Amino acid sequence: MAETDPKSIQDFTNVVQSLLQQMQDKFQTMSDQIIGRIDEMSTRIDDLEKNIADLMTQAGVKEIEGVKEEQVKEPGVNKGQGS
Repeated sequence: MAETDPKSIQDFTNVVQSLLQQMQDKFQTMSDQIIGRIDEMSTRIDDLEKNIADLMTQAGVKEIEGVKEEQVKEPGVNKGQGS
């Protein structure tokens, strides 16, 4: 085997470190974008839930969140529920 030039090893190391840093920067950017989109989606879901609750209130439907179906006392809600 031929001896490896220390300068070429240092150059290779610098190139690899540069590439790794670029990759890390790109992953950080993508991660930030994903988190931003998740936050936006969360806000939109919260708005949607509020709008649905408002519509249910306008329609005179009681909120059923967290209540089992068989506990609902409104007529016709459990019709046809055999299981």
